[in-house]
Amino acid sequence: MTIDILLEQFYTDLLLVKRDSNETAATYKESSSLFLNWLSSSEIKLKDVAVQDIVNFLYKRRSEGASELTLAKDISGLRALGDYLVRKNMWEENVALELDRPKVSRAIPRVLTLEQVDKLLSVIDPSTPVGKRDDALFELIYSCGLRISEAATLKVANVHLNEKLLLVHGKGDKERIIPFGGRAYDKLVVYLDEARPVLAGNKISEEVFLNYRGEPISRKGIWKKFQELEAQSGISAKVHTLRHSFATHLLQGGADLRSVQELLGHSDLATTQIYTHVDDTQLKSSHEKYFPGHKWNHPDSVNEIDTNSGE
Repeated sequence: MTIDILLEQFYTDLLLVKRDSNETAATYKESSSLFLNWLSSSEIKLKDVAVQDIVNFLYKRRSEGASELTLAKDISGLRALGDYLVRKNMWEENVALELDRPKVSRAIPRVLTLEQVDKLLSVIDPSTPVGKRDDALFELIYSCGLRISEAATLKVANVHLNEKLLLVHGKGDKERIIPFGGRAYDKLVVYLDEARPVLAGNKISEEVFLNYRGEPISRKGIWKKFQELEAQSGISAKVHTLRHSFATHLLQGGADLRSVQELLGHSDLATTQIYTHVDDTQLKSSHEKYFPGHKWNHPDSVNEIDTNSGE
């Protein structure tokens, strides 16, 4: 069996048997491809692979500049490959399970202020069909905290205008229901009634958002359009920054962490908790700006009074 055939069978197994998302399956396939081709160039037979071989491969990856996050993804991919090889009787045991994934420190996500979000979206020209699409698209990404892939694959049948609800298919094909407000409703109605029929032409598509050819807009297409908004508005961000901003603004408005977790579609509450650190960071920044002579103390800590200050 060739490497290409093995990779295709592994990829299909991830999608159909393990029910992984397209993005996860593609990432695991890429890591496995690098590993299998490294085995071939090192003249190591697949059936003879030992833990040390995987360590040597990862060491090579690290020496080539791979980050801890990339290595963590590689290890997850090789664990998945090992599971597949065991089930296909190509390995007696999954030796990749003996590796620990490196601990990856979570960077605090960058978020935009409400004013920055408004400025970014205000540069969209809704006088054209494409403009009406962008107006609805990016408003929905922000006001519902959508991933770029979720926006690109959103189906018309899953938009419930009367109830102001979306049925979204997230990572691992997990479904969640997200409410949206009046502003997103108004822009969606305009797009669906006035712009989408023009973009679709004679073509029939299940997806909500279409490109100028009447085909479902791609993730790359959304990304490129967002870059145009960046350039026009002067606001530096990424599409995913809108999702981060959505979560942070909800928490700032008093939403509880569990509700935000459900809206974002996080399987682990710890993933959502990172947004509480965003609030702390912003609060600290504001404190240092307006009270530069005072030492920052977290609200949970005891504030000591300087007895020499006369306060």
